[in-house]
Amino acid sequence: MLKFATVGTSWITESFIKAAIASKQLQLIGGYSRTEEKAKRVANTYNAPYFWTDLEKMAKSTEFEAVYIASPNSVHFEQALTFLKNKKHVICEKPIFSNTAELAEAYQTAEENGVYLFEAIRNIHTPNCTILKEKLHLAGKLRSALLPYIQYSSRYDLFLQGEEPNIFSANYSGGALVDLGVYPLYLAVCLFGEPKKVTYHPVVLTSGVDGSGTLVLEYEEFVCTILCSKISHSELPCEIHGEAGTFVLEDAAPISSIKFLDSHTKESQILSVEQEEQDMVYECINIAKIIETKNVQEYERLKKWSKIVLRITEEARKQNDIIFASEK
Repeated sequence: MLKFATVGTSWITESFIKAAIASKQLQLIGGYSRTEEKAKRVANTYNAPYFWTDLEKMAKSTEFEAVYIASPNSVHFEQALTFLKNKKHVICEKPIFSNTAELAEAYQTAEENGVYLFEAIRNIHTPNCTILKEKLHLAGKLRSALLPYIQYSSRYDLFLQGEEPNIFSANYSGGALVDLGVYPLYLAVCLFGEPKKVTYHPVVLTSGVDGSGTLVLEYEEFVCTILCSKISHSELPCEIHGEAGTFVLEDAAPISSIKFLDSHTKESQILSVEQEEQDMVYECINIAKIIETKNVQEYERLKKWSKIVLRITEEARKQNDIIFASEK
């Protein structure tokens, strides 16, 4: 069983811990927080024997082999390097880093130290994502896709009151595309590969990041449109349109249901299977297996997707002069 520790004490950290425990592939050893109270709380809640308030000291510990990082986006890179240099496998919550230069350096550091670097993105590891990829041929020649992820954030209320939460701040590498848009974007890259051309049309907030936006991915003979927003809400499903039929997904993450509609017979069929409610369990299982079995082929596939996704979000930002503080 892979022994791991955590950086960060938010709800996403606890969700990952619960999924890791459920996977029966990972064992929590402890966690880090800048405040002793928060670090202790996480350790005590999950019966972990250690906690740290010093990141460098934690990284040098021999008590664990891997670390899950869920701190503010802007510090992912620095923290990941610290652990990679100390020969720890790193699982970094999406978005993995602010730009491709950081990603390239981190992958090189991981390779030099004989460890793996993963981006934690739950939807591409699920059984239903695998089913969708295997059944995509049923749609025939693809002509278009619409993949929305539009979810109003309660932190936008704070932003409207004059505050600047991390996710709406250029200082913390925030914005709708890197926070929510990565879910449908990862799905598109997983299913369709790298697009020929990328165009982004954002609603840029006064903080300098996007509150919402429309990302257009142009492929050889079809276009995929991704809608993302943290300042509005929608119940719009995802759809993939082909000449032979259409796939309808309830959501890009989790992919809880997949329906296929045949264009000729007008018949429909449900292709999805029931998944774990805590769908992060699947990424925990896959990542642990890659590390345990040294599955280089699967690791390289995940690396390729992370590189493509980050290239796209970086290009989309640059088209609109959305520059993070770490890049200035």
